This record gives sequence, C-alpha cells and structure tokens, in this order.
Amino acid sequence: MTVQPVHPMVKGLAERLRQWGWLKLMALVLLFVVMAATLLALGVSVLLGSGIHWDTVLTVLLLTCLIAPLVLALVFYLIEQLDATLLYLEDSSRQEKVLNQHLQENIRQLNFEIEERKKAFQAKRRAIDELRKEILERKKAQQELEEQTLLIRSIVDSSPDLFYYRDETGRFASCNKMFEVIMGKPAVELLGRHPADIFKDDTVPSAILSDHEVTTQQSELILDVEFTDSKGQRLWFEMRKVPFFDKQGRSIGLLGFGRDITSRKLAEQALEKAYQDKGKFIATLSHELRTPLNGIVGLTRRLLDSELADSQRSWSQTIFTSAETLGNIFNDIIDLDKIDRQDLDIVYQNIEINGFVTDIKNFAELICQQKGLDFELVLHAPADCYLQLDPTRVRQVLWNLLNNAVKFTAKGRISLYCELLQHDNTQLLLKVIDTGIGISQHEQKRIFDMYYKSNDGRRLSVVGSGIGLSVSKALVEAMDGSLTLESSVGAGSCFEILLPTRLVSRPTQQAIDCPELTILLIEDVPLNADIAISLLEQRGHTVIHAETGEDALALLETEDDLDLVLLDMQLPDMTGDQIARTMRQEMHLKHLPIVVLSANVRKAEEQLAGIRIDGALAKPLNTNNLDQLLAQLFSPSALKTVTTQPAIESDYMLDLATLDDYMQSLGKETMLRSAKLFAQLLPGYINKMLEEAVHQRLNAFKDAAHTLKGAASSVGLHWVQKQAKKYEAMSEPNWQQLERQLVDFHLTAERHLAALYDYLEQDS
Repeated sequence: MTVQPVHPMVKGLAERLRQWGWLKLMALVLLFVVMAATLLALGVSVLLGSGIHWDTVLTVLLLTCLIAPLVLALVFYLIEQLDATLLYLEDSSRQEKVLNQHLQENIRQLNFEIEERKKAFQAKRRAIDELRKEILERKKAQQELEEQTLLIRSIVDSSPDLFYYRDETGRFASCNKMFEVIMGKPAVELLGRHPADIFKDDTVPSAILSDHEVTTQQSELILDVEFTDSKGQRLWFEMRKVPFFDKQGRSIGLLGFGRDITSRKLAEQALEKAYQDKGKFIATLSHELRTPLNGIVGLTRRLLDSELADSQRSWSQTIFTSAETLGNIFNDIIDLDKIDRQDLDIVYQNIEINGFVTDIKNFAELICQQKGLDFELVLHAPADCYLQLDPTRVRQVLWNLLNNAVKFTAKGRISLYCELLQHDNTQLLLKVIDTGIGISQHEQKRIFDMYYKSNDGRRLSVVGSGIGLSVSKALVEAMDGSLTLESSVGAGSCFEILLPTRLVSRPTQQAIDCPELTILLIEDVPLNADIAISLLEQRGHTVIHAETGEDALALLETEDDLDLVLLDMQLPDMTGDQIARTMRQEMHLKHLPIVVLSANVRKAEEQLAGIRIDGALAKPLNTNNLDQLLAQLFSPSALKTVTTQPAIESDYMLDLATLDDYMQSLGKETMLRSAKLFAQLLPGYINKMLEEAVHQRLNAFKDAAHTLKGAASSVGLHWVQKQAKKYEAMSEPNWQQLERQLVDFHLTAERHLAALYDYLEQDS
C-alpha cells in the first residue's frame, strides 16, 4: 500500500490540533477569521463606496461569527479524521512493510528449502539409481556365482578324481560323484555322518582312517592307498589330505583328494615283473657264461705264473685283462637299470698309463690283423707315469671304439692316440682314428643315441646292437669326461675322449701278513672250485671243498678247526642265504667268518640282508681283492674292523683299500681335514633323516640317506656307507622303530668316526 503525501498546512493544523486541542485552536483561528473578515469588509466598503459602512462590516462580522465556528468545527473534524486516517494508514503501511519483510524472509527461506528439497530429491533419485544399479549387479553376480558354482560342481562331479570334505566334527560335509561310486553309497547316506556310522569297523576304507593323522598333526599328507569298490574291483588312488582353515587360522575341517593311479600301479607292477624276468634271464645267462670265463681267468693266471717268452706273456696278460674286464662287464649287464638311473659305479685306481695302453695295443693289433689292417699307437706320456682312472671303464670304452673302427674300415689303418695334457688341470686325451667309410653330418647328431643304427646303406651289412656308442658315452660322462666325434663320408672318423685325472705316486707294495688258514670252500662248479683252491693253496691255506649245501652243513658239524667259509650263492640243493642263516643260528658257528662268492655282489647283499656276513668277493676272483680281504680279517697288523655290536657285527668299520689309496694320493693332512669336516656334517645328516622320518616323507628320507652314503664313502666309513645304503633302499619302513634306530645309528657312526681318526693318526 502507498500513502499519498498531505499538504503541509493540513499537516500543520493537524499537528496544532493534537497539541492545543479543539477550543484553543478554534478560538485562535476564529479570532483570526473574524479579524480577516472585518478587514475584508472594511476593504471592500472602502473600495466600493466613499467611506466605511459599519453595518456591512457588522453584518459580515456577525455572519462570520455564526458561520465560522461551524465551518471550523467541520474543518477540524475533517482534519482530525484525516489525521487519524493518516496515522492509521502510516501504521498500516509500517505493518505492511514489516509483514512484507517477514513475507520476503519466509519466501527466501521457502525458496532455500525448496532448493534443498530439490537437491535432496535429486540425491535421493541418485541414491535410488545407485541402489537399483547395485541390486542389478548383485543379482547378476549372484546369478554368475550360481552358474559358476554349478559349473564347478559339474566339473567336480565329472572329474575322475574323488573328492570329499569333512568338517571339524569329522562328519562328511561334501563329496563328488566319484567318491559316491567308490564308497558305493549316495551322498544322502554320506553327508552329515561319521564314517563309523556308515561303515563297520573292519570295512572303513584305509584312506579315511588316515584322516586322523592330518587333523592331529595339522600337516599335508600324501599316500597311495588301495580301494576295493562296491563291485569288488581293486583300485589304487593317490590320496592327498589337506587341513582346511578359516580366516583366523582355525582348523575347520579336512579336504581329501584322490587320483586314480590304478593303470600306473598295474604298469609299475608289470614293469617290475618285466625287470625281474629280465634280471633272472640275464643273471642265469651270466652265470652260465661265467663258468668258461672263470676257466679262462684261472688258466691264464696259471699260465702267467709259468715261464713264458715276452710276447707270450704280453698276450697272456692281454687275455687275462680281457677276461677280467669281461667279468666286470657281466656285473653291469646284470644291473642294466643302473644305466637308466645313471647310477654307474666308477672305481678309480692308480694305473700305470704306459702298461695300460700297451694292453689295449695288444688287443687292437689282434683284431686289426684279422682284417688285414695296420695299427698305430701314438703315446705322449712320461715313463712310469701313474694316473687315477677307472681302468675297466676306460678299457671298455676303448675296446668298443676300436671294434667299431675295425668293423667300418675295409682297408687302411686304425690309430690310437694317447696324450697327457697338463695345463690348469690334468687331463688324459684319447683318440681312436680310422680310415673307414665315415659318418655323414646328419647321422652324427644321433650316433650316440641308444639302439640307433645308421640307415645310409653302407652300414646295414655290419652286425651290431646299436648300444655300444651310447653306453660308451654314458661311461665317459659318468667319469666327468666327454666323448666327441669328427667324421666325413669316405675319409674316416675320429672319436675323441677327454678324461679329467690326476697324477699319483707309484703305489708301494705292502707285504700281506696273513696266517695259514683252514678254509671251507662251498662251490658247485668244479672249474671254479679248482681255480679258487689253487689260489688259496698258493698262499699256504688248507682248503676243504663242498659241492652241495648238504655236504657243507655236514662238514660244518664235523670240522672244528675252520677259520673261514667261502660261500657260493647258487648251489644245486639250496641257496647261499639258507646256509648262512643256518650257521648264524648255531652257537658254535655264530662267529665263524663268512665271505660270499657271487657274480652279482649287490644282489647277494640284498639276499643276505639281516644276516651277518664278513665280506663279499665277485667272481671270477680278483687276487688283489682276495688278499686284501684275508688281511683285513686275519692279519695281525691290519685293523680289525669287526665290531662287537650284534646289530652291526657283520660289516666293516672302514674301507681300508680306499683309505690307503687316498692316503697315498692325497696325504694324511688332507684326509684328517676330510674326516673333521664329516664329523661336523654328521649331526646335520642324521637330524635331516630324523626330521623326514618323523614326518614320514619317504622320498625325502631316502634323499637324505643317499647324501649321507656319498659323504661316508668319501672318507672310507664302510659300515656307515652300507647302513645308509640300506636306509636308501627302504620301501615301507616302520617309522616309529626307524626313529629309534637312527639314534643308535648316530652313536655307532660316532664310534666308527673315532676309529677312523685312530687309523689315520697311526698311519705313517
């Protein structure tokens, strides 16, 4: 509302009216009006007439007095009303302004609230959109999870491996179809129940019985178990048991996985049978071949003891060396699996290289003469030079290469080149060179493969098995050497052997102080017996011969002055282990030394496991080995190596031959350092074996035993080496008993180590 402005006179009258009141202001204004009317009447009379007309003036004055009050009263009333109205309007305007201000404030507040509500509404819509989106994503994730769970369940159920889960109470909580098939029960009969509720005590599968070990030890367990399913079919499974933990690390159950290895087990059994059959065949064949071979060795030895010309003695020595090497090769043929496992036995000896190469030369000249070929030997080595080599293996490789060279050479020359290389280290270089047909470049890549024979047409007429070069390369690499080939078609071939070696001093011949003995020889082959009797009688011993096991047992009962039994493992009526076991059960024969004679010493040791024997000799007899063994057992000056402990009295403490060899080549100080190092490492080896035995980890235990075996052999601890070898060969040990055995084994090894120190200290 807008109030119009009021005339100042009116506003002044209203102000005076409020101040003076009606009467005072009316009297004053009336007086002023009367005076004004009087003056106006006088002025008009003067202007209209010639003088003052008082009647007119009085009349005007009277009328003014009568009319003016009324007019003034009306004017004052109007002014008063107008003033009241103005005051009302001003108050209304003021209130309207206040009201407008409040209204504007309320409008601003309302607009702010509207904006805030708009923002809240938009935020709410966004939140609703986000919630709607999250709900959709959760539905999608849930659907994907359900699909993935279904897929995983389908995969688990379709898997040929069995699976089950048992909660912390031992009840079955989940399983797959294969587990149902193996158990012969549906899942509804398995889930939520203990095995004891499902099976009888004597029908609970062995795989489930082992779950207790996992839950108590809280460690993973892997084992092979045999199942008999509901159809009575025998199955093998590789079971893997894993403890299951929650986020806080609390055990909440066990997971069991099983892989069907029935086909693998059957294949292993078939392969094992095939290996056994092959071993029996090779052992039988080797035994039959050894009879004429023993005759060659024995008669050649006798021939060497007679008066011969130099050339005859050289040829006889070559025959003897060839037959002896062939006997060693037979041992490898019996253990063909050693090549597969790369477990070839390398036995280093101190060899005079000139004499060794001369023996090879005699053999090579003979086979070259048969084909009309020339043979040339080129030797670059000092006279009286001794090297540390495995003569049997080196000779076997050279003979193989020389035979191949002669086979594939129609005319020309075969050369054997030998040179001692001494630079940063000592190496023996051997080359077999021929002028034969040669080998093409693409054939050279496979020439060392097992059973490989060239198909180039020039070699098909030559008879061969195709294993010679492969075996030769394996032998050279086992000696840490290399075998390489250089050849070209029509120009011949050159096979180069490079072997690491070292110079050693000339071995000293030690006198063997052995008393005369009465020996019972149990041997069924007359030729073998004749040779053995001749060797023993040459050394002043008395020999009593028995051809059968019954004769041997009868002689053992009647003869009271026997000092030693030489026992053949294969007799017509019984085996050697039966005789040895019978002897150890008799009180008067319990401590009589037994030395086994066998073509396969390793197999004989396995057959005699648990029976006390005092040594083993390979056939045909090696005179050096025979003399050393008799000296160890009976020489007053030799270290007696048989202990008084019943569990270990069958074995030697020390390998004297190896120790003597090492003492000559390495020296006393080096051997003492090696013995001290072994003493430091021994507790760690034993603790490792104990740890693996406690956790029943067979493969790791066998690896630890293998490590100890190698360390013991390097310092000549013969019994410790053999005992570690037995541990390495274990298949199903009694773990609890084995832990106690290892403690005793440690104590015994410490005693043997003390004996080693004594021997090294007294040796000069």
